[in-house]
Amino acid sequence: MTAATVQREAMKRAATGETGGGADEAERLASIRNIGIIAHIDAGKTTTTERILYYTGLVHRPGNVDDGNTVMDYMVQERERGITITSAATTCFWRDHSINIIDTPGHVDFTIEVERSLRVLDGAVGVFCAVGGVQPQSETVWRQADRYRVPRVAFINKMDRVGARFDAVIAEMRRKLGGVAVAIQLPIGREDAFRGAIDLLEMRAVVFDDADLGAVPRVEPIPVELRAEAEKARAELVERVAEHDETVLAAYLESPDVPADALRAGIRRCVVAARLVPVLCGSSLRNRGVQPLLDAVVDYLPSPAEKGMTVGTHPGMGKPVERQPDVSAPVSALVFKLQNDSFVGRLGYVRVYSGKLEKGQNLYNPRTHKRERIVKLLRLHADRRTETDVLKAGEIGGLVGFKQITTGDTLCLEHQPIELERIRFPEPVMFMAIEPKSRADKDRLVETLQIMAAEDPSCHVRTDPETGQLVISGMGELHLDIIRDRMLREYRVEAVTGRPMVAYYETVTASGEATHVFDREFGGKRHFAGVGVRVEPAARRSGNRVDWKVRVAEFPAAWVTAVEMGLEDGIVTGVLGRYAVTDTLVTVTEIRLDLESSSDVAFRTAAVMAFRDAVKAAAPDFLEPIMAVEMVTPPEYLGDVLGDINARRGKVKDMAVRGEEQVIHASVPLAEMFGYSTAIRSLTRGRAVYTQEPERFDRVSKAVRESLLSR
Repeated sequence: MTAATVQREAMKRAATGETGGGADEAERLASIRNIGIIAHIDAGKTTTTERILYYTGLVHRPGNVDDGNTVMDYMVQERERGITITSAATTCFWRDHSINIIDTPGHVDFTIEVERSLRVLDGAVGVFCAVGGVQPQSETVWRQADRYRVPRVAFINKMDRVGARFDAVIAEMRRKLGGVAVAIQLPIGREDAFRGAIDLLEMRAVVFDDADLGAVPRVEPIPVELRAEAEKARAELVERVAEHDETVLAAYLESPDVPADALRAGIRRCVVAARLVPVLCGSSLRNRGVQPLLDAVVDYLPSPAEKGMTVGTHPGMGKPVERQPDVSAPVSALVFKLQNDSFVGRLGYVRVYSGKLEKGQNLYNPRTHKRERIVKLLRLHADRRTETDVLKAGEIGGLVGFKQITTGDTLCLEHQPIELERIRFPEPVMFMAIEPKSRADKDRLVETLQIMAAEDPSCHVRTDPETGQLVISGMGELHLDIIRDRMLREYRVEAVTGRPMVAYYETVTASGEATHVFDREFGGKRHFAGVGVRVEPAARRSGNRVDWKVRVAEFPAAWVTAVEMGLEDGIVTGVLGRYAVTDTLVTVTEIRLDLESSSDVAFRTAAVMAFRDAVKAAAPDFLEPIMAVEMVTPPEYLGDVLGDINARRGKVKDMAVRGEEQVIHASVPLAEMFGYSTAIRSLTRGRAVYTQEPERFDRVSKAVRESLLSR
């Protein structure tokens, strides 16, 4: 079959949704792989995805990030900056299997894209740089995958780079990520001499040629000089699989030379059970090693059927509800992303867990208690879409025509409801004020920000109660810059923005209690209410919780709601410096009422005042975001870099040698990291690099506290 024929067949199947696995439902499900590409920034995720699309026949030629012609990074901002900003979905086909791929960002400012993608995926490919190894964001996305119990295979990319170190990266994975990483390949050559890999299951060499862009790998005998190393590596592979799989263990006890098919089946069982991470190697940019990675996706990562049933909650009764991945089961689907598309309007990315979504269908949203009509269903290929009449269990696609759906909503049948686990959203760490350039743009600015906040739950929009300014919050300077850029380019809204500032929080460090009685007359009517509140510190990063010591059932529901709204008002506005309160346990200890004079307004006001008084009595303090920073510098600049870290109130956690460079891991307050890229370039003559990601919130120093109070 010619390349052109492969291309036409792939595009046809992508449009129709054919899996190539046969008409039988069990075969259809078994032939689906829903995977994500996850990694640290600049590890080669998008380049790897582009090569996957090329070798599966979905594109005519592979795109390159540096050339700005990639399929998956289709936004103008992505192509200009050479980074992935938003997750993009596509479908390709390999060995009669349908592979739904989501390419996720590596930059920490867009970690929400990774979070919501992993929530709906059955497997993932972790891409690691052969030089950088396990970098900070590598650890973050790995932990996210752990949280959603996503099986993984690993791909050590950039084996052609100077300083590439295959064995050292595997050792780092075992030490830092806690999983059992085991090589199923060995590289043939290093750095410029890298030309292929040894397949440890079949014990053969797979070599890639530049002449055909690596399209047809050559299978050769293992080079004589690598034979002993390969035999040793295979023995280790068999032993590690045997430790976690009884079938392979039984075969190993009969003969240490376990057949390739038996070993492959054992690896698959271990991966699906998240007991093992097979590791491959290659160089995506130089078109080496991608086809074996595709084989590994098909051979080792689970199908929707193998992931098993989905467990949710009955929205009315709170009991667990199960759904099997089957088209005959009741419908359950999760909307994991929203996007405002210039052609189709609001587009929802959806994963179907059971049953099937059909065009024109009415589905129930347990959050809103309302029905939503599905006007269109789409199959996705980055920024291109094709219409379809149905999305079946196990598939990922798009839907259009909804009105009140938000990220994380479940769609189901009204008479067989289920609410699936929602997606966790990170707290923003930075904010900036924004206002329209002209009065005529005010309404458009507010509308645009609401649309963007609906798309991106890590972008928060609020109005400052004291200044009346619009304030947008995000995950970092780059995140806010992208929001500002998109407003101008996509929505044609011009705005004036302030300098990005750190998003501080407030919390309590002791227990405090207060009661406030509101008793006033206005509008010719007396308004009376009394509320008692106790506040206590909660575990860091646990958020806020409201408990009731009084019997809620004894009071009208409207007054209970008013008290809750008053507490929320107090939490949002804080007491020290207009920063939101977090990590606090709030207990309503007392309610005073007068059936003739009490009102919603009185209860809401009494609650917010009691909350503020209780917080003031509980030794309130500020929390600031602390960043985990990794710096890689030549040894001769180590002293200067360490001195600069100390000057920024940073604390060095550890140092290590990576090749010829020094690696420093430190915790530094975000407030001290503004302009750091310029500073570290100046200190090291442009030879050092750094990455940062949110680590935790900590109490501020005395000097910072006084500075914040004086604002």
